[in-house]
Amino acid sequence: MDIHRCRFIPYNPQAINALAFSHPPSADLAGRGVPTLRLAVGRANGDIEIWNPMRGAWFQETVLRGGKDRSIEGLAWTLDPPEDGPDGGKLPGRLRLFSIGYSTAVTEWDLEQGRPLRHSSGNYGEIWCLAAQPRWQPTQRGKDGKLLGPAEGEFTGQHLVAGCADGSIVVLSTADEDLKFLRLMRPSTKRARVLSVAFQNRHTIVAGYADSSIRLFDIRSGQLLRTVSLGKGPSGGPQEILAWSVKCLPDGTIVSGDSAGEIRFWDAKNYSLIQRVQGHLADVLDVAVSANGETVISGGADQRTVVYRKKPGEAGDKKARWTEVMHRRYHTHDVKTFAVYETREISIAVSGGPDATPVVLPLREFGKEHHRKLSSLPQIPQLASSPSSRLVMSFWDREISIWRVLRGPTSLYENTEGRRHRLVGKVLIQGEENITSAMLSQDGKILAVATISSIKVFSVRRRKGDEKGTLRIQKLDVPSALSEDGARIVTISPDSRWLCVVRPNSDIYLARIEGASSPQERPHLLAQLTKANRAQRHSRHEKPSHGTLGNYERTIRCAVFSKDSRVLASGDLSGCVDTWVLEKVAGVEAPAKTNGVTDDELSDDDDEDENSVIEGERWCLAGPDTPIPRLKSGVVLLSFRPQSKSDTKLLANGTDGTTNGLPTGEDHLMVLTSEHQLVEFEAHSGKLSDWSRRNPKACLPAEFRGVKDRAMGCVWDLSGGRKRLWLYGTSWMWMFDLNQDFPSPEEVEASASNQERRGQLIKASSQKRKRDDVLEEEEYERKKPNSGAGDKIPLSQTDVSLGSKIRKVVGNDDSQGEWISLEKENRKGDADEDEEVYEYDEVFATTNEKALARFRRDYNANGIEESNATPRKALPDASLFHADTPSQQQQQQLADLAASVSSSQPARRWWHTYKYRDILGIVPLSTVSVDGDAAADMDAASAANDSQLEVAVVERPMWDVELPGRYVRDYE
Repeated sequence: MDIHRCRFIPYNPQAINALAFSHPPSADLAGRGVPTLRLAVGRANGDIEIWNPMRGAWFQETVLRGGKDRSIEGLAWTLDPPEDGPDGGKLPGRLRLFSIGYSTAVTEWDLEQGRPLRHSSGNYGEIWCLAAQPRWQPTQRGKDGKLLGPAEGEFTGQHLVAGCADGSIVVLSTADEDLKFLRLMRPSTKRARVLSVAFQNRHTIVAGYADSSIRLFDIRSGQLLRTVSLGKGPSGGPQEILAWSVKCLPDGTIVSGDSAGEIRFWDAKNYSLIQRVQGHLADVLDVAVSANGETVISGGADQRTVVYRKKPGEAGDKKARWTEVMHRRYHTHDVKTFAVYETREISIAVSGGPDATPVVLPLREFGKEHHRKLSSLPQIPQLASSPSSRLVMSFWDREISIWRVLRGPTSLYENTEGRRHRLVGKVLIQGEENITSAMLSQDGKILAVATISSIKVFSVRRRKGDEKGTLRIQKLDVPSALSEDGARIVTISPDSRWLCVVRPNSDIYLARIEGASSPQERPHLLAQLTKANRAQRHSRHEKPSHGTLGNYERTIRCAVFSKDSRVLASGDLSGCVDTWVLEKVAGVEAPAKTNGVTDDELSDDDDEDENSVIEGERWCLAGPDTPIPRLKSGVVLLSFRPQSKSDTKLLANGTDGTTNGLPTGEDHLMVLTSEHQLVEFEAHSGKLSDWSRRNPKACLPAEFRGVKDRAMGCVWDLSGGRKRLWLYGTSWMWMFDLNQDFPSPEEVEASASNQERRGQLIKASSQKRKRDDVLEEEEYERKKPNSGAGDKIPLSQTDVSLGSKIRKVVGNDDSQGEWISLEKENRKGDADEDEEVYEYDEVFATTNEKALARFRRDYNANGIEESNATPRKALPDASLFHADTPSQQQQQQLADLAASVSSSQPARRWWHTYKYRDILGIVPLSTVSVDGDAAADMDAASAANDSQLEVAVVERPMWDVELPGRYVRDYE
């Protein structure tokens, strides 16, 4: 594969200004989070990213696009009260997301459609901070321990409070699925900005001001309860201290972070100062607290992330003291915001700032686990290419750029000097909304662009007489029925005859594109639309405490055409895959070709009819009675396996075995889920393909199953008889050879046996022994799952250790003491019945998958055709040998082991690399010929072929991004 590494395409990740989890942390909740748990990430360009933690997998589901001069400065989630169901049970309330940003309005977002739902604004200043009321909990009173329900007329939902620049605090009601003004509170005539706000309990709020004070209010009456002074600022600086962040511990203790770099703890009852800790060299911008109130974490303008723990007081001292455990610099710029989520098994804090990279930190296991950085780039590639024209299109915000990538050297002696890319076109979209999707046709002649409110289509042609190849981009007339409602996704069929539009509500429409009959004319779109209805699916029911996201999980994340443009497939966040086929209708006359603008008088019934015929063709749902079964997790990407020339077999009558013009071999649909389950279906029948039956998830390489970053896209390589699937993520590339099956469990065990034997020989030659307790510790650390962040840090490498073992002594004889691992005991004690059943089901399913795969492979090999899976034996790795020379006997044993491996090695079944960093996307350019000189430098398998795939790997590393200046430059 010929690779062009491109870093000229512009894309600037935006600063993270706000983070919020959809559920509050709870140390009493079993498991690793509820199914409806989501993380909202607000950025400086107005975009809101929705991430699913997925038990530590971290999958970016969708992006709610912003617009011009918009910014997200605060986020908050609320949960509506549960409603009475028809069978006497409780229906879960709806989870709702709210945001603020440099305006006087609070915006509620429609997660199902990805657009603002409603706004609430009033006659007050700009809103600087936002907080949601804690969820209502029943109280336990009396000796019998009964739980008391809400009082008559008590609101059990969650109000919102917003702090404004004029010193006022606004209370907004979320009752009746609305957002209404409830009350305005202002302490005095002094108009000091409200910088932060938090709830001490359901009726008391704590607000940090810019006038060196913290004030407490009762939201029921609007009464000012107390004013706490922070004092004067340090000498030589501003006299007023800014209370950038306030939080409350479960016992009511107030924690504040200010512009003096101090963390202060205030008593919950008399509001006196308990302790102050100088943890930062500059302003403390945000503070977060754990669910049990034993840990506090802070971030500041000095790029520090500091963790504090409560230390028990000495004998006779009832007050515990807070001490700094450690600090790190995970960010290259300010640490601006935090979000915390905890259960019994997961305990994480996510931080963000101007460097645009979310960082997941272990909270409970801080110092024992590594941190993890999520990608700052979009997980749905914002790229497209035209291989025939060697054009690469990219978009961000409201700008589209088209580049022409010149051919690289075809031999070692060709001169490679000079630029190999050129900007040949640029489009600036009018309006305020950011682009949601854009697509360039494969022939490079049509460009479709969508925002959340409109759709635009352009004609792309090369200017006559222009030696530089500059493009002439002209806007086409689009029917109002198509352009007015906007879209989440737009895609163009490979033959440039169909435009697929996924509406904000995930409805799918298709429009016919008529090509230009002469060079002077331009393509145009027909006014008639056809709707592709999705298969009916059973909705999932959540528990009342989990809340519901409505139809958000039915949001379509990807849509793709087959190579012959006769099959369309879509995948959503719930794991549902739908497919449609294009059928020819006999006896229907094609309507006259008309311009889209003049045909707006067509009836709405024609537009909404799923079986509407356009020029003798119509789209029908494939297998409506037997749709593709729902997968266990959301769909990350879809791709049809292209049909190579060797797969096309002509029948005796000269045809290729098509049905209604549809090739039977073009319907193999490859699906990759958010759990990295690779499945291939037959789009017509909805059944698993033969390859997928022989290669279930249990047979996937362990290295691929352990990849942390989710996949972003794929590229097919069918040149020279190959059948290779290239997957890529933000920092990795992976190749699967579909001509071969994955290793069977027997092969894996045999390979592991050889590796173990080789390791024993190497260990004997090195004459070095490790301590038994260290080996046991490393084995346990390898098996134990993390708390949602990075992997476990070996105890020998950790900087902070609170002890992992205790010595148990029974009686007075100390010599009979027994060492017990605390972590193993805690793990056993925290096990939940539901979790054990879940793990048992997973093991049972994996065992069944392996047994079925073994049976199918044997059946194919003996009953139908010879299996193409060639066993591969493991070779000793010379890099693992110790520097000391092994003995002659050991050398002979190693030689015998190497000789047992066949000298003729088969082709690789898979290959991967982490060589690339911050991949924005990979797009194909063309298939280039390889001459003799170049083929001589390639491997034997590639040199035997006369062509190879050519792709452009678009990288956008953060060191190439222009970031704002640091507030504290010389902090050492």
